[in-house]
Amino acid sequence: MMVSEAATSKVRQVKGYVIDLDGTVYTGQSAIPGSINAVKELQRRKLPFVFLSNRGNYSRAMCKAKLEGMGLSVKEEQIILSSTVTAQYLQQHYPDSPIWALGDPGLREELASFQLKLARLPEEAEWLVITLHETLSYTDLNLAFRAVRSGARIIATNADKMFPGDEGDCIDVAGMIGAIVHTTGKEVELVMGKPSSIMAEAALNVLQVQAEECLVVGDSLVSDVGLGKTAGMQTALVFTGSITRHDAADSQLQPDWMADDLAAVVKQTTLGGQ
Repeated sequence: MMVSEAATSKVRQVKGYVIDLDGTVYTGQSAIPGSINAVKELQRRKLPFVFLSNRGNYSRAMCKAKLEGMGLSVKEEQIILSSTVTAQYLQQHYPDSPIWALGDPGLREELASFQLKLARLPEEAEWLVITLHETLSYTDLNLAFRAVRSGARIIATNADKMFPGDEGDCIDVAGMIGAIVHTTGKEVELVMGKPSSIMAEAALNVLQVQAEECLVVGDSLVSDVGLGKTAGMQTALVFTGSITRHDAADSQLQPDWMADDLAAVVKQTTLGGQ
């Protein structure tokens, strides 16, 4: 395992970790080697961390159960998903607006956990929430289409094009957005996921650590490094997801660190007994 020596000289002391999930902690249903023990090391040292993921088709309860199945026990409040911040936003600004959801059941579970009202019919919805839908059918798309044609505004949990799955890269929320936007002529009004400042603020509210003392660890230049740069956090890019070192070298957006995996990042940032 290796961390870029040129990058390590830029990094200040880390007091809080913002850790991506897909491609950083696990791929599909399998934990990435060393990742679970790396998080357990943070727990052992009592270093604060949150998982910050663009997964919008999961609820926090589902994600917690998935991590427990991999041998890692965390509190639900340490998990922040794009479905979570979407639900929080709608609860704060549109608490009485009926919602239609285009996505897997985890999205509806997360919306319901914030006491939001799900529309009985798509024509009654004031918002359409779009997220990843891994069991998508024509009926699902058509119901969402009807919601927007009847006046529903569009909010997306994120706009990622792909995510790393068990069998390689998989189409992400951008595919669902494209289908609705191109057929209705209506644009997405809000995208909630990384690299938005809303996600960064949600992580900092849980960590209670200054932004410059936080390290974002993830496998995406746009979502993870982009979020860190915008929020004034330190950034570490890992190569256990979709991106390669060649991709990273060619990018104008450069992380403070580049590392093989999460385990390497945790090892380097906890040296010296922080």
